[in-house]
Amino acid sequence: MPLDEAQPLDQRTDPADGLQALVQDLNTRMRHHGAVDVLRVALAEITPLSLVSSFGAESVALLHLASMVDRNIPVIFVDTEMLFTQTLVYQQELAERLGLRNLRIVRSADIAQRDPTGTLHLHDPDGCCALRKTEPLQNALAGSNGWITGRKRYQSGQRAALEHFEIEAETGRIKVNPLAYWQAGDVADYVAENRLPRHPLVAQGYPSIGCAPCTSPVRSGEDARAGRWRNTEKDECGIHFVNGKVVRQGDMI
Repeated sequence: MPLDEAQPLDQRTDPADGLQALVQDLNTRMRHHGAVDVLRVALAEITPLSLVSSFGAESVALLHLASMVDRNIPVIFVDTEMLFTQTLVYQQELAERLGLRNLRIVRSADIAQRDPTGTLHLHDPDGCCALRKTEPLQNALAGSNGWITGRKRYQSGQRAALEHFEIEAETGRIKVNPLAYWQAGDVADYVAENRLPRHPLVAQGYPSIGCAPCTSPVRSGEDARAGRWRNTEKDECGIHFVNGKVVRQGDMI
């Protein structure tokens, strides 16, 4: 379907029955296209659509691509109120540099009631992630038919078959993955070629950056996510699900 014939998702006659067909069509058409084309088609055919960014270690590449397509894309940033100061400063500086005009900073409204001492992460890290990250994000996405992520095939075996477009079974939203086919070195090359600023903690040994209490530097030879929830069995915050199960996600975007 040519772009000028595209119908936004919320204008289709039977979105429930046609959702799978729409996603299959989008993946077929965009299989050999780059991230910018994927973003353009997504914005034309899925409305409303938001981009979710952690402003983490690799986030700048997708944010830069999005800014070149449409600086008015809603960009959702979840402030857990436990982020590194460097992340908060980086978020402000990067949003200004890229000219992001529709940045939406969201926070949980229940922290004072459910985590008054700020120690929930010590005895219930899953509950802390749900309170501070997952729940406010889902609330922010409530009016969206889709959201844009920075996930890539190389990040784990579970993502080896990741496509540009997929259905989030739990919500019926479409997840858009413009960088799905990027290789491990593509982000670094893109950042260098476009002279984009990296998150300051990357140079200090943090290849994956989350909340300060639950993130530590990664040692030589360790997995990139070894510093997330170190010495625990937890390795997910609960934002991405496949078939009802939490899956390894790397940096959110």
